[in-house]
Amino acid sequence: MPGSAPSPSESLMRKLVLVVIDGLTPTMLEGSLGTLATPTLTALVEQGTLGRATTTFPSLTPVCLSSIATGAHADVHEIPHLVWWHRRERRLVEYGSSFGAARAAGLGRTLRDTLVGMNADHLGRRAVTVFEALADAGVRTAAVNFTAYRGRTRHRPTVPFLGPVLGPERFFFYNLFQSERTGAPLSFRNRAAGSIDSYAAAVGRWLVTRDGFDFLLFYLSDYDYASHASGPDAAGAVLARCDDAVGGLVRAAGGMEAFLERYAVVVLSDHGQTAVTDVARLGERFRHAPEMLVAASNRAAHLYRLGPRAPAARALAERLDGDPSAGVVLFVEDDAIVARREGAELRLVERGGSLRLEGDPAILDQPDAAARVAAALRCPNAGDVVVSAADGWEFEDLGGRHHRGGGSHGSLEPGDSLVPVVTVGFQAPPPASVVDVAPGVLGHFGVSAPPYASRRAA
Repeated sequence: MPGSAPSPSESLMRKLVLVVIDGLTPTMLEGSLGTLATPTLTALVEQGTLGRATTTFPSLTPVCLSSIATGAHADVHEIPHLVWWHRRERRLVEYGSSFGAARAAGLGRTLRDTLVGMNADHLGRRAVTVFEALADAGVRTAAVNFTAYRGRTRHRPTVPFLGPVLGPERFFFYNLFQSERTGAPLSFRNRAAGSIDSYAAAVGRWLVTRDGFDFLLFYLSDYDYASHASGPDAAGAVLARCDDAVGGLVRAAGGMEAFLERYAVVVLSDHGQTAVTDVARLGERFRHAPEMLVAASNRAAHLYRLGPRAPAARALAERLDGDPSAGVVLFVEDDAIVARREGAELRLVERGGSLRLEGDPAILDQPDAAARVAAALRCPNAGDVVVSAADGWEFEDLGGRHHRGGGSHGSLEPGDSLVPVVTVGFQAPPPASVVDVAPGVLGHFGVSAPPYASRRAA
């Protein structure tokens, strides 16, 4: 109930800043520490801990940010991919794989799905976001540019076509929702030059200067954008800008000592990235298959059966045997999850709340693969077949776009799946998975985690 727990401002507990740097790989962060590019992140590591965690699957931003916000995989939060088939509404949902994909899906529909629909309509009702749980406990929440933002406070947009949303108490989202005037610059004026993170940095400084929150989720997206273009470990200049944005929060508090006296800090990424050398048009494999749809983007794909004439899930999966782009192909058969890799199979059977593996376990030798796969296939919006791309491969999106020569993510493979984690003063163990972040945040404030997170921890 609101007011059931005291605000951290009324206790000795430090407030908390959670920084998410989209697409930052562990190797890139670790290799940059101690250099002129990352003075702030280096200082935070020296004051705290540095580790690695596993993200969710598919390792794509809407799925990963929903997992960070809710402490759940897609079986609970129900966001399956960047692009997916809405069975009830009989239509495609596209969250902006590329401008070409957005145009192909319908630009207006894509904008509403991405900016409003994901939280208002698609995010599972059983899922509880950190913003909702903390607000119910009387903790003041704030967020800057974070996509999975569902909260308890109603906000009106700055543009009339979007309509109001429920978000954190203080909510700043790409100039489209601004709970207060901050003087921050226009976020979309020059994405390639870093204008989106410049907007986030300005708002973050404004909030810290006013000590305007107990919990702040501070999201920086430009690193992922640059890595898609240049490659996963070739965006050093953008990492330096991210470091300076976090440094702006520190300076606004009066320096590192004052900042850490007031705030605990968690810095992490939502997913990794790997280099793309080859691109597959996955739809070509199924061009003559009736009543089915391929929803592909980056390094993951969902195949949907749309009618009774569509091939069975096993038949669809077997069409990808020998396809070099298909790393692991997954589907459900007889209440078991089947994972196929180079023609071999592994079955995942749930017994008594645990997964039993039948077959070659090497098929799912990626980080925490069995649990992530099981959750992805249990998502009610998942395809009948889910495909994780092989190393070096990417699936062309609905608009024919890809990132060949740059970086991408989405698969089960380690490079896509591992993220760096820095913690300072965090009143919870360093997260081993992105789904540990929300329960840790709640625990930091003495708030109980949702039942689904408690069951997983047990």
